[in-house]
Order: sequence, then C-alpha cells, then structure tokens
Amino acid sequence: MTKVALVLKGYPRLSETFIAQEIKALEQRGLQIQLVSLRHPTDSHVHPIHQEIKAPVNYLPEYLHQEPWRVIKALVKVIPKSTFWRLLAVWWQDFKRDRTRNRLRRLGQALVLAVELPAATQWLYAHFIHTPGSVTRYTSLLTGLPWSCSAHAKDIWTTPQWELAEKLNELTWLATCTQANQQYLQSLSATPEKVMLVYHGLDFNRFNAKTPSNISAPSNISDSVVSVDDKFSNETNEETNSPVVQLISVGRAVAKKGYDVLLQALAQLPNELNWRFVHIGGGPLLAGLKQQAIRLGIANQVVWLGAQPQAEVLAQYRQSAIFVLASKITEDGDRDGLPNVLMEAQSQGVACIASNISGIPELIIDEKTGLLVPQDDVTALTHAIAKLISDSEFRHQLAAAGQQRVTTEFSLNTTIERLAQQFGLASSEQIGVEKRGK
Repeated sequence: MTKVALVLKGYPRLSETFIAQEIKALEQRGLQIQLVSLRHPTDSHVHPIHQEIKAPVNYLPEYLHQEPWRVIKALVKVIPKSTFWRLLAVWWQDFKRDRTRNRLRRLGQALVLAVELPAATQWLYAHFIHTPGSVTRYTSLLTGLPWSCSAHAKDIWTTPQWELAEKLNELTWLATCTQANQQYLQSLSATPEKVMLVYHGLDFNRFNAKTPSNISAPSNISDSVVSVDDKFSNETNEETNSPVVQLISVGRAVAKKGYDVLLQALAQLPNELNWRFVHIGGGPLLAGLKQQAIRLGIANQVVWLGAQPQAEVLAQYRQSAIFVLASKITEDGDRDGLPNVLMEAQSQGVACIASNISGIPELIIDEKTGLLVPQDDVTALTHAIAKLISDSEFRHQLAAAGQQRVTTEFSLNTTIERLAQQFGLASSEQIGVEKRGK
C-alpha cells in the first residue's frame, strides 16, 4: 500500500474544496496519506468532507522563529548527511535568484519535514508548484524520495520560468487542471510527457441537484439563508410585478476574480430589471468592494455572506438563477485556472456567465452551456447579465445544457482515475472485480 506525504500551503481551507475531494477519493482507493501543512488554518468553518478525511496533519513551523528548537533539532540531524550539502548547493542557487525570507523559510520547513516524515513514507506529493513545491523539492533532495505535484493557477503563472523548469526536470510527474496550463508547462519541460491534464472534477454524491434535502446546512450558519430571503422576499418590480432574480458568485475577494468589474456591470443594468446579488467568500479586497457597491448605488441589492461552508454554498446555489464570475489576468500574471465554483454552480442547474480566459472555455461553451465575455469588459458583462435576467427561457436552456455537460464530462470518478494510476492504486474496475470476488 502506497504511503504518501501530501504537502499543502494551508489545511483545511474553504476555498480549496477540490483538494479535499481529491484527498478523500484517494483515501477511498487505499492511498495512505500524511498531510503536511505549511500554515495553520484561518477559516472559522470547515466543509463536511474535511471531517471525513482520515489523514493526520503535521503543521510545519509557519515562521521559523516561532519554533526555533524544532528547526535546530532538524538541522543537527541532517548536517552529517551528504544529501544535506547537495541540497544546500541547490538552495543557494535558488536564493541567489530569489533573495527573500520566504526562500529561507522553505529550507527550514523542508529540514523539519525530512526528519519528521513517517518512516514508511514512499512518495512526496505537493499541491501547488510554488511554495509547497519548493518545500517538497528540498525534502526530496534531502531524503531521496521521489516527488510529484499538482499545479493549478497562481502558482504556475506567478512563478519564474527558471524555477518552473528546474522543478519540472526533477519531479516524476505533474498534474494540472487546464489545457492552457498543460501547454505552458510542457513548453518549459525537457520531458513534456511528465505534464498531464487532470481536471478536478466534482463528486456528484455531494453535488446532487436532484436531492437537495440530502444536504443540510449546519445550524450555526443557516440563519444567513433566512436573512437573504427576508431582505428580498417581498420585493417585486412595481411596473412588471416580476420576482427578484438572484445572481450569485462564490470566490475570494482578490484582484483576479474581477469583482470590481462585476459590480460596475451590475450598476449599469437597466432599472426595469429586478435582481439581487449574493457573494460568498472572504478575501483582502472585501471591504473595498462593499464601499464600491455603496458608491455605485447598488448596496441595497447586494448581500455579502463572507466565507461559508459547503452546505451554505449549496443552499445559495439552489436559490439562484445566474452565477457570474468576471475573472481576469492581473498585472503579475495571476489568473484563475478552471474555477471549481463554475462546475459546482452548473451541477445545481444554475446558468453561468464567465470570462473567456484560461481554462474556462474548456468547461463553458459560449451560447450553448453558458455565456462567455471578454475580461475587463464591463459593457459585455452587463449585456450578458441583462440577457439572462430578462430571457428566462434562454436562461433555463443554458442551465440544463451546462448541468448535462458538467455531470457527464467533469465527474470526479473519471478524473481521479489518472491520479490513482500514477500512485499505483487499483482502478475502480479492479476494485469492483475484487468486491464481487469476495
């Protein structure tokens, strides 16, 4: 049975449901996992799936000065090893090109991880190729264990090419979640076949639109659903007597999500349209976005729910007609890959509008399973939103087509097969044969 140390930047995180889904699915296939987190959790809630994951978590020193004796103890143990000096030579080359405390911190964390790994560990696996990838790479150099990686979005596009190329040459294989990512990483690798496309996929046992009663919201957050309904339940358009159409977006308030553009587009909607917008997610730009909504005169039509666990997110999807995500590429190159929230919304029969960047067109076929608009184009986004608010028949058509496509082509059961194969795990067919044999 394969035993793997899985390195994460932080665990658990509400914004990384796709990672939790993967961990749970690999555990079910028989992979023995030791989770390794570079940071302690900051979210006040967890998703139900986090409580189902059995893997223990080892939290490395988030900052070396907080646990100096743990770092010193590790250093004393590894100094006599020849692999330490080879690692130090590699690290020094990295440091000369990236003279930051972060680079020193990753070395210290790798030393601690190397000496604290369970004795039977056979493989190192990182989620995100930037900082978790660095800690995993350094640990591999020190221990001699092979390492692999899953790369996603920001970690790819904000990491220098020299660093990506060196990591790609050393790791055994890399999985990434969009064709755009795959092509870029393959162009940097001496062995392009190492880089494979693995969509995240959804677990449709959890995202089952046909049986919403199977998922109940925790009592400590259920009031937020009621508050949204109470605020708008009696509102209708005085001229048309039409009900409020709920729009929703789920994502952290960071620049690449384009929420500033979305608020501008909402402010330009015709007055005769009756809508409300619900946002779920935390993030550093949240306070500024709330102020922007006030300046634009739409604050009374916007509800900010903050970060929420999966049950609450599902409850809001099921009350919504349109999902909007105005993703964009930021000045430093950061961007979305293929946001799982788009798949989640489509699985619940919600019509989607999104930017036509990165891997999003791999999921949404414009005018067939959703609407795509250029990034940073307020006018185009306004027209798309207005079209779906006013044309309920077209909206329902897109929602049904999107739900059909995501459930048939983006299932976790399908995508997890490739990762299971990389770890030498039995396929679902082999597992089925074994169970029938018993």
